[in-house]
Amino acid sequence: MGFVTTNDGVEIFYKDWGPRNAPVMFFHHGWPLSSDDWDAQMLYFLQHGFRVVAHDRRGHGRSSQVGGGHDMDHYADDVAAVVQHLSIQGAIHVGHSTGGGEVVRYLVRHGEDPVPKAVLIAAVPPLMVKTDSNPNGLPKKVFEDFQHQLRANRAQFYYDVPAGPFYGYNRPGATPSQGVIWNWWRQGMMGGAQAHHEGIVAFSQTDFTEDLQKITIPVLVMHGDDDQIVPYDNSGPLSAKLLPKGTLKTYKGFPHGMPTTHAETINSDLLAFVRG
Repeated sequence: MGFVTTNDGVEIFYKDWGPRNAPVMFFHHGWPLSSDDWDAQMLYFLQHGFRVVAHDRRGHGRSSQVGGGHDMDHYADDVAAVVQHLSIQGAIHVGHSTGGGEVVRYLVRHGEDPVPKAVLIAAVPPLMVKTDSNPNGLPKKVFEDFQHQLRANRAQFYYDVPAGPFYGYNRPGATPSQGVIWNWWRQGMMGGAQAHHEGIVAFSQTDFTEDLQKITIPVLVMHGDDDQIVPYDNSGPLSAKLLPKGTLKTYKGFPHGMPTTHAETINSDLLAFVRG
């Protein structure tokens, strides 16, 4: 574990576990979490002979709570700083939710990195918000309401999200895990309110359509059809269609937080794609 300082003076926290000469998996977390959200995947791939890396996005987790740069271009450049610092060009990049958008922007903005494969899990591309060109997106008011709840009572908001739609714990017959809920809360409250507030705009209003069309490496798109955060119909299938070498894998009944709730299935499918 350590820190790297970006060109604009931001300290980015990262984890780097495993043999230096092993193939590298780089994990990108969702909003408003941290690299801790990848525990189940990092330990799994570590046990399967990989070197695993994950960072805390600027303003999130243990990284600097800076006032600016909360957009996909800066997110991607921060990833490049970690890659260059650790000399891990050619890693496989895996992004969940907002982290999926970060992966897409990194691949296009830093094409000098010979990434062989990538994975998008319940990811925000192509575009979440409703526009004239994206009529099936979510109304902008949905995301403005997120920002309002964050400003009004961030601590309560950060309990309600994981206790409800994020992990599907609001579904009939669901068995909520208080440990999972409080771990989400813990990660969220570690980060900065401003970064999270502006991050809502970044993950909802960034249009990745052209980015996806430019990515020529194999990309696995994994999405649950009961995702209440990033609705399935306007995300996973569209991204897979836009990607020249995209493959869609749909998970019946899985929620947005499926890397945690269904870690065994997700890990197994990730490993098969990486080794395939």
